[in-house]
Amino acid sequence: MNQAIIDKELTEKLLIAINEGNEVRALEILDEFFAEDIAEIFYDIDLGQAKYISAILDKDKMVNVLRALDDDILKRFFKGYTSQEITEYFIDYLDSDDAVDIINNLDSQQSEEVISFIKDEEFAQDVISLLHYEANVAGGLMAKELIAVRLDWDVNQCIEEIRKQAENVEKVFTVYVVNSKNILQGMVSLKRIILAKPIAKISDIYKEEMVSVSANTSGEEVAQLMDKYDLVALPVIDSKSRLLGRITIDDVVDFIKEEADKDYQMASGLSESVESTDKVWILTRARLPWLIIGLFGGMASSSIISLFEGDITAVPALAFFMPLIAAMGGNAGVQSAAIVVQGLANNTINESKIWKKISKEFLVSLLNGLICSAIILTYTLFTGYQADLSLTVAISLVSIIIFASIMGTFTPLILNKFNIDPALATGPFITTLNDVIGLGLYFLMGQLLLGAL
Repeated sequence: MNQAIIDKELTEKLLIAINEGNEVRALEILDEFFAEDIAEIFYDIDLGQAKYISAILDKDKMVNVLRALDDDILKRFFKGYTSQEITEYFIDYLDSDDAVDIINNLDSQQSEEVISFIKDEEFAQDVISLLHYEANVAGGLMAKELIAVRLDWDVNQCIEEIRKQAENVEKVFTVYVVNSKNILQGMVSLKRIILAKPIAKISDIYKEEMVSVSANTSGEEVAQLMDKYDLVALPVIDSKSRLLGRITIDDVVDFIKEEADKDYQMASGLSESVESTDKVWILTRARLPWLIIGLFGGMASSSIISLFEGDITAVPALAFFMPLIAAMGGNAGVQSAAIVVQGLANNTINESKIWKKISKEFLVSLLNGLICSAIILTYTLFTGYQADLSLTVAISLVSIIIFASIMGTFTPLILNKFNIDPALATGPFITTLNDVIGLGLYFLMGQLLLGAL
């Protein structure tokens, strides 16, 4: 029986069996794990142990292990194999889209070698055709393996073809209906095929209405369509509506996870996708650019403060609220940016709704600013600060919250307009900028409202 959660003690027994070369015992323990659990074990073992597991494990289960591994672990794993071994041990057992994922993790020379060792010419052509697509479009997400039947076939012939085609299809979600030119006509469910009379024509039982996408459709739009229409598979067609392949829900889930990880890392100030297991230099390279930008932002803030050094000397209490002003501006900006980025991601914001969104964000920021300002005004008055200083801080705070919110709204829209990932706006970029401008506004407001400056 498979264990849904990795048993640490069982894992230790597995490693002992591997180190002792006890294949029978190792297989007994591996049978207790799902493929995804075995993939997690690969993160903590060396290459020799991973190769041992690969050699004794059932090939179908092993390819499921590969599907669950992150790119960096895959690269490390395949260093222990020649190009021919990679093809014969793994690629030949994978669907075309999974094979492409693995080949993309190899260098260009080894990729060509791996493809050259594929004996099935049709499969090799499928892999080559998929390699031409970017990873973040429908063509890069689809697999060539699917089940398609002709519109003019009867049910009896259809069932025979399904049996043949299903040998190369791991999961049968949908049977697609095409004409003699392979142009997609619709779909037919397995239930309708089973219930129909053997002599019935597919043209009499198929469903014409269905959702499809072109090969160049973005991965984000694919995910939105599958979510909107609650699909588990989506056909991909070319410019002439010829059926090219299908995208299954597991591939879309993987894509969404990768995009979410990328956006989260970008929002956290990481310039490239990294894992905790990466080398020190790679982690440093990913983090350093935004740290440097933050450093320059801090230097700009200190320069602004130095410009008002004499003014701070005149009213020292102004300095007490500098951290508050910077923090509130940064937080308000990131909140607005996050909402806009989410709207851009799920297509709820378009050009016709931009000004409506900005107006709404202004009202929200105004209300939030007034509430926060009322709180800080009450606090400063009750703790003994002068009324003019208290009023200066309160008015500055509401102004900065409004400014930061509007800026947080505009920034992702502008980035999206220039095809730059708008998730950048929710990270150090917007925070640093708001810190600098916020402090400048604060001191200018102080000059305006406090006659002493």
